[in-house]
Amino acid sequence: MMLSFFDQFMSPLFLGIPLIGLALTLPWLLFPTPTPRWLGNRLLTAQNWFINRFVSQLFLPLNPGGHKWAVLLASLMLFLITLNMLGLLPYTFTPTTQLSLNLGLAVPLWLATVIIGMRNQPTHALGHLLPEGTPTLLIPILIIIETISLFIRPLALGVRLTANLTAGHLLIQLIATAAFVLLPLMPAVAALTGALLFLLTLLEIAVAMIQAYVFVLLLSLYLQENV
Repeated sequence: MMLSFFDQFMSPLFLGIPLIGLALTLPWLLFPTPTPRWLGNRLLTAQNWFINRFVSQLFLPLNPGGHKWAVLLASLMLFLITLNMLGLLPYTFTPTTQLSLNLGLAVPLWLATVIIGMRNQPTHALGHLLPEGTPTLLIPILIIIETISLFIRPLALGVRLTANLTAGHLLIQLIATAAFVLLPLMPAVAALTGALLFLLTLLEIAVAMIQAYVFVLLLSLYLQENV
């Protein structure tokens, strides 16, 4: 029984072919496409309003040079939110519970921010490794610590997203299993467990959106240090 709890995190196969590629393609088919008309429908209007609000809040503290990332980060935000939300549906697979996928998103984007900083303002980028006014004896130690913290950033991005979604899905499955087992034995307790499951599902919906926002927000903060 305990091993079956982790089966939901395995990539589904069809004729030996992993279907994670299909799971990554499906969200893009759900977004409404823009129309040539001046006024769109309600869904398209709500989507445009959300994207405009998100981009304006995200890039408010950034220099104009960082505004070139608006399309990339907004698309990434919508992509992660859709993947996380679809993963809460029954009998679905959540690609963002795979650490390899999250690191595949985090490492190239983090590396791009570092390369931009090294190319545009190398002195300022390297200055983050050594705070001003550091005692001479602590300079080598602080440089090593700051370098390690710099390279841990993409790992923290990927692990944070993976751990939060994995823990939430496991908790939902555990409580759902408990409610199913208790239903014929103690219906009242099973009803309370079902109510707890409903509240936990609402919490997981919020976590799915918040974690996608935090992922993109941290990337924008890394970008802010290098533009």
